[in-house]
Amino acid sequence: MSSSCIEEVSVPDDNWYRIANELLSRADITINGSAPSDIRVKNPDFFKRVLQEGSLGLGESYMDGWWECERLDIFFSKVLRAGLENQLPHHVKDTLRILGARLINLQSKKRAWIVGKEHYDLGNDLFSRMLDPYMQYSCAYWKDADTLEAAQQAKLKLICEKLQLQPGMRVLDIGCGWGGLSQYMATHYGVSVVGVTISAEQQKMAQTRCEGLDVSILLEDYRDLNDQFDRIVSVGMFEHDRIVSVGMFSNMSGQKTTTPILRSLTGI
Repeated sequence: MSSSCIEEVSVPDDNWYRIANELLSRADITINGSAPSDIRVKNPDFFKRVLQEGSLGLGESYMDGWWECERLDIFFSKVLRAGLENQLPHHVKDTLRILGARLINLQSKKRAWIVGKEHYDLGNDLFSRMLDPYMQYSCAYWKDADTLEAAQQAKLKLICEKLQLQPGMRVLDIGCGWGGLSQYMATHYGVSVVGVTISAEQQKMAQTRCEGLDVSILLEDYRDLNDQFDRIVSVGMFEHDRIVSVGMFSNMSGQKTTTPILRSLTGI
């Protein structure tokens, strides 16, 4: 598409534009420039969105028609070579502005339910076609495994070993998904499990999967729970909640919960 055929919008001379312009210039990309790899901005809110949401905001704003580029391949090649994802502006105030915007964008309770409805409630049949029998939606553990099913079961076993589960323990599974880990823990280690999910579709399948086991699957935000457990596990959920979650678990270290409170796959 020729750049002359693209209708541009006037770019506001504000802080978000200035910061974006500084970072993009490091990759030899000009806003509303004439080179095939330059971007033409259609929505002035693009600058704040991409600085707030990073690469995800860049891609989704493109799909929303907020910006265009004649040669996306060259554009992304420049962005990757310059390492813009990890770049920060020169001025401390600008860095703090970006960090503040990203903190505001953390996973609120309202946002969590929106995610559950718009993503995880797409349909269990869809996810069943792409996942293993335990319906694990996080990375597998491929040491000594040559199939997805074997690698996911190896992951489940390793998680349980790290949790040092004992029969009769009470375990909270945060972001339990379709109940695969909850089922595995109850079946192989004789523990009582409470799984929480923000997806009605996930809850429905998890309840069916765990029928007859000492497992309860709740449609609830984990931050609303008021209970005690011997172990708490969360696999692939913290990436969505970041600082709020880390702080919550740090504050629990002195409570009745038996340590280790949380064992992750980090460092495997």
